[in-house]
Amino acid sequence: MMAMPAVRVSRKGADRVTSGHVWIFASDVIDSGGANAGDCVRVVDLKGRQLGTAHYSAASQIALRLLSRHSEEVGRAFLQRRIEAAYQYRNKIVTGSDAYRLIHAEGDLLPGLVVDRYGDYLVMQLLDQGMDRMANEIVAALQTVLTPRGILARNDAPVRLKENLPLEICTSAGEIPEKVEIQMNGLVCRADLATGQKTGIFLDQRENYLAVRRYASGRALDCFCATGGFALHLAGVCQSIVAVDSSKPALEIARQNAELNKIANIDFREADVLDFLPGLVAARQRFDMVVVDPPAFTKSRGALEGAARGYKEVNLRALRLLDHGGILVSCSCSHHMSEAHLLEVIAAAALDCGKQLRVLERRTQSQDHPILLTVPETHYLKCLIFEVV
Repeated sequence: MMAMPAVRVSRKGADRVTSGHVWIFASDVIDSGGANAGDCVRVVDLKGRQLGTAHYSAASQIALRLLSRHSEEVGRAFLQRRIEAAYQYRNKIVTGSDAYRLIHAEGDLLPGLVVDRYGDYLVMQLLDQGMDRMANEIVAALQTVLTPRGILARNDAPVRLKENLPLEICTSAGEIPEKVEIQMNGLVCRADLATGQKTGIFLDQRENYLAVRRYASGRALDCFCATGGFALHLAGVCQSIVAVDSSKPALEIARQNAELNKIANIDFREADVLDFLPGLVAARQRFDMVVVDPPAFTKSRGALEGAARGYKEVNLRALRLLDHGGILVSCSCSHHMSEAHLLEVIAAAALDCGKQLRVLERRTQSQDHPILLTVPETHYLKCLIFEVV
């Protein structure tokens, strides 16, 4: 094994590792040991004691992402072991779908790497300098474990800019069709892997779709419907559904998904949800269920106050469309908006419109997006289900 640079970190940085986190910030790096961008390095404390092996970033505020708590070579064999372990875990917990998250970065002890499976195809995102440098080894390991027909690199996530990495989309192995059909919860869905949202479609709500369907009936409203995840799952138990999104390409895929499943009771509307809801309220429209699943209103802690106002406003407008017995499903994918804070915001919205809410379920992302107890950033999705009482 080639000698790895030793990066010395402060006591604060060392304490962060011993507390179970996998990130060390640039401000806690005392000596980079001559490490270059994307190097695998040994992490040591002020006394030279071994803390683990990490990828080093020369650009990001997250300077070190821990890959192992031992000193070990990080190559194809290492990646293959981690990917195999992740694959075996999914075989245990994923049912009714051939589309799921295979590698959830820190949640699978591979920080900086995301891999989603869509049937016979894989989409990977290399989110830091270390994983970007290991692209060939990652592709080889994925081919060994899963033998996919194609692997697409969706390296267009804005977080790559913080790593001084280019934004690009390219085929890394095999061929990628324009659209891929997948099975999910008894439905057939079409995913655009190259240009669709995230890596094609939203996979993190897969289990929540089924949970929400248990409470649905009558007339439903799906706000920020994207490619139709909630609406498609509710169609079989609701009389009618209005599904709203501002993205024309996403709505086109949603309509195709409805046609594929012979669903005819969804009315897709292209509109800004915050502009669309007041019109429904003014027209005294009523629904039996309203789903609010907006994009992240904040990507930083500093913008949390403004995001809280946004979440309150959209939930307030949704609640005004519900009567006694109505169901509100409110989601947030903003990591910085904690579940406790979101509950406070929705409680304030309910008080403002004179509604009393009963909490039916407090849910999070699907199990294929695993949460590490000591890495709170891995818990980002909140899905709260309420009944108006």
